[in-house]
Parts: sequence; C-alpha cells; structure tokens
Amino acid sequence: MSESPQITFYWRPGCGFCMLLERNLDRLGLPVDKRNIWDDPEAAATVRSIARGNETVPTVVVGEIAMVNPSAGQVLAALERQTSDAV
Repeated sequence: MSESPQITFYWRPGCGFCMLLERNLDRLGLPVDKRNIWDDPEAAATVRSIARGNETVPTVVVGEIAMVNPSAGQVLAALERQTSDAV
C-alpha cells in the first residue's frame, strides 16, 4: 500500500479564502503542510511560479498537481487521482 501524496497548502494571514479552504480540508480530515508565503520566501516563489507571477493564495499542491484557489472538493479529487496513479 502506497502513501498518500503530500498536500502542501500555501496561504497568508488575513486571507478569507485560505481560512475557508483550511476549515473545509480539516472537516475532510486531510493533513496539510501549511506554508505562510509572507514568512517563507521560498514558498512565495513557488506560488509565483504556479500563479503566473502572482502571489495568489490559497495555492495547493498535491503530488504533481498544482491548483490556485481550489475548492476542498478539487483538492480531494486531486488527492484521489494522485493516489490512484501511484497504485
């Protein structure tokens, strides 16, 4: 049995969309690796590379899938897709 891909959640303080997504991911019981783009220059650079030069959050990376402002359902679908690809 393979491990689930890691969910990396890029956020910043005061972001309402980030808080909503985090709450919904918590409800689904999904563990996430949270990275504050205001405290972590490398995280901010990663977000810019995904979001066409912008620091748009939430940005979520699941395995090889990167998403800007996804819903919890999109994150779950990406996780399921990455998990099924790994089998």
